[in-house]
Amino acid sequence: MEKFNTFYEDMPAVWGDNFSVTSEIGTLRTVLVHRPGKEIENIKDPSAIYFRDFIDVEKARWEHDQLVQVYRDHGITVYNVDETDPSCPNAMYCHDLVLGTPEGVIVTRPGIKIRHNEVKYAAQEVAKHGVPIVKTIHGNGIFDGACATWVDRETVFVGTGSRCNKEGLVQVTDTFHHMGVKNVITLSIARNQNHLDGFLSIVDTNVAVTYPYITPDIIYEELEKRGFEFVEIPTFEEKINFAANSVALEPGKIIMPKGSPRTVELLNKKGIEVIELDLDEIKKGGGSVHCLTAFLKRDDIPVYPVCED
Repeated sequence: MEKFNTFYEDMPAVWGDNFSVTSEIGTLRTVLVHRPGKEIENIKDPSAIYFRDFIDVEKARWEHDQLVQVYRDHGITVYNVDETDPSCPNAMYCHDLVLGTPEGVIVTRPGIKIRHNEVKYAAQEVAKHGVPIVKTIHGNGIFDGACATWVDRETVFVGTGSRCNKEGLVQVTDTFHHMGVKNVITLSIARNQNHLDGFLSIVDTNVAVTYPYITPDIIYEELEKRGFEFVEIPTFEEKINFAANSVALEPGKIIMPKGSPRTVELLNKKGIEVIELDLDEIKKGGGSVHCLTAFLKRDDIPVYPVCED
């Protein structure tokens, strides 16, 4: 029988690049975003579309442009979803729409109906650039991309709740296992939370940011086994200001929204370099840096050795 390479090994030759994401901190190479368009104009009722307040449209676009410029200044390739639907006011939050994996992306099926149309445009954009789509959540499955957090090539957290149901969990777990992921660590996200990036971010090879009052013990336990230390968000005000919603450009260098000075101070003490951006308007839509950014390619990092007690 003819011997084949793995899909991962074939990607550069077949797909033109290694579209692989196996962590939150490997040097970031390629992202997908959507510059806010006409879909956020003339909003009548913010709460009906899960926004916190009315948005200054032009300032939101300016804020998004600043983020994209930081990415480009760091040599990151930025793909923009140019086309979307006027009925998709949440389309700028691309992280929920496609999840980077070791072998391409999973196209999701968001946990709120108003977002279901968005995935088509995100899928079309990644396909246009030759990114493999390894799975599309289907049937009765529900899964937002921000319900998963990569630790390394062998380990991923997946949170269930309002944005990831049992069927969605089964589909992504099967897909991860087929890629050689050994540890799919599941947890329940609190009812008043939506995603893991509301209370967890991995920012360096051995540092994670958490909001301790709602972070499940299993996150602490699994990361401690891998040698992690924690920066704990010190106040509820900074938690709701998206202090955990950051993006690592490389290990130990992150982008996060302005407005969490005590968390930044704690990060600096751990040697983390922080780029703070004004995202006050975008945050009114219920998301921040991590929500805006779908990761399509990161450098791999070594698998963490696990120290069992």
